[in-house]
Parts: sequence; C-alpha cells; structure tokens
Amino acid sequence: MIRVFRFVSVAEAISFLLLLLVAMPLKHAADMPAGVQLMGPVHGVLFMAYVGLVFLVRTPLRWDAGRTVLALGAAVLPVAPFFVERYWARPAAPVAEPEPAGRGV
Repeated sequence: MIRVFRFVSVAEAISFLLLLLVAMPLKHAADMPAGVQLMGPVHGVLFMAYVGLVFLVRTPLRWDAGRTVLALGAAVLPVAPFFVERYWARPAAPVAEPEPAGRGV
C-alpha cells in the first residue's frame, strides 16, 4: 500500500504541474482547451486517490494527526506531494553500526 501511495503522490504532483504550467496556459493563451479537458479529470482522479491513500497509509507509516493534516494540505500545493513522498513515505534507511575499536586493518 505504501508503494502505491508513493506512486500516486508523484503522479498527482506531476499531473498538477502539467495542468497548471501546460494545459491552462494553452487554454487561455492559444485557445486550446483540449489539454485541460484531458488533464483536469486525470488530475482529479489522482487527487482523490492521493487523499484516500493518505488515510490508508497513515497507520503503517505511524503518522500522527498533525502529519496527516499536513499531507492532506500538500495535495493542494503543486510540488508538496513530491516532498511527502521523498521525506515521509519512504522507509527509513538502515543505520549502520559502527565497527568496534581495534578491529579492521
């Protein structure tokens, strides 16, 4: 489930950026509404999936209420889901134990 959330988080952020930076300018500057007609629903589905998955992964990721609210708020900011995926949804890297003194070379 966490892997799916990570994928959806990145896809939602990319779709939002495409909608804001490509589709909307083309609609208003070049009178080409097809981009918004395509990206709007795609982004909408990804947005709803992201919000639903936040509630499903908050327990396995051990998020408190504050972090959950911040992750939900991230859905309305264009690049914030990238940060949620990068810093909150990835498993922690294992910490290497230091070598005991006197061993080695």
